[in-house]
Amino acid sequence: MSEVILSPDFLVWLDSSALGLDLMSDGASALLPKLGAAGLFKIGVPTQNGGDGGDVSEAVTAIAEVSARSLAAGFVFWGHRTFIEYLLQSPNVALRQRLLPDLLAGRRAGATGLSNAMKFLNGLEELQVRAETRDRTFQIDGKLPWVTNLRKEGFDVAAAVQGNHQAAFVISLSSDDDGVQRTDDLDLMAMRATNTAAIRIACATIDEGRIIHPNASYWLPRVRPAFLGLQCGMSIGLASRSLAEARNLIDHSRDVLSDPLERLTAELDDVEQRLLSQLKGSFFVENPVVLFQLRIRLAEIVNQALQLELGATGGKAYLSAPGEGYQRRLRESAFIPVVTPSLVQLRTVIDARERSMAREIA
Repeated sequence: MSEVILSPDFLVWLDSSALGLDLMSDGASALLPKLGAAGLFKIGVPTQNGGDGGDVSEAVTAIAEVSARSLAAGFVFWGHRTFIEYLLQSPNVALRQRLLPDLLAGRRAGATGLSNAMKFLNGLEELQVRAETRDRTFQIDGKLPWVTNLRKEGFDVAAAVQGNHQAAFVISLSSDDDGVQRTDDLDLMAMRATNTAAIRIACATIDEGRIIHPNASYWLPRVRPAFLGLQCGMSIGLASRSLAEARNLIDHSRDVLSDPLERLTAELDDVEQRLLSQLKGSFFVENPVVLFQLRIRLAEIVNQALQLELGATGGKAYLSAPGEGYQRRLRESAFIPVVTPSLVQLRTVIDARERSMAREIA
């Protein structure tokens, strides 16, 4: 796994907080400011926008580093950094300049409410938010059933909306908007400190200054590589940590695991490099199926890595204290296949495209 330099103090805090972030919601308020204070949200953001420079591939690596220690922290990092990426790829300069300073510092949460939109893009479901045009304003109604990083202290969230007189477009809603209501946290199996909830929208009114992009069908395929690429950082980090734990545990009696461990480590490195090398250009915009396949393979590698860690740990994995880290990673790993777009959704899209191509050839 590629590396970014994280401060020792931050790593100590993250390691000591990982179990609590997984099992309890008490740490949800502190998590985002901690990530912001560590400078993580500036990674891969152009200097002219207040960042440290570089590109989105460096943010993927940073998410992987955090996820290796806590997938809850990595998940929040992903949602927040993806919203930042939406602003970076938006033509709305005024909105970007207004929101970015607080987002980069971790003072205010950014949420990627575009899971429904990504499924809409692939023909899997209709948009669940609608806009009715009124003069130069829009009345917004609908719901976002599962959104992460809806920090109770305040958030901005992206949503794709179906207009009544124009193509679907992408907007930014605020927790301060009348008509935007956050539900209680969803009762998750793990990663409970991620501020994951649903949003109900009833008669919220915004103006054109809140439009992230006026054409969702054009823009979403162009931002999808960052959405999925940053998400893949969670799998890379979790798999890398399990492989590292297995490597540290293998002794003479379990030497049989050495070869599969090294093969899987080499494959993870290869998949990671293929992902990072292609994120910088338009390859994944033009070849989305390749990105889908990498996301699927990374999820499979996570599962295989956990099995190797279990084999190397043995029965201790089932004891509360010695197995605490493995048990947390096992709970975390269950989330990787279902985070939108889920593996089932991706395979459905790939299968549909393959059948369409077969019909064209025939």
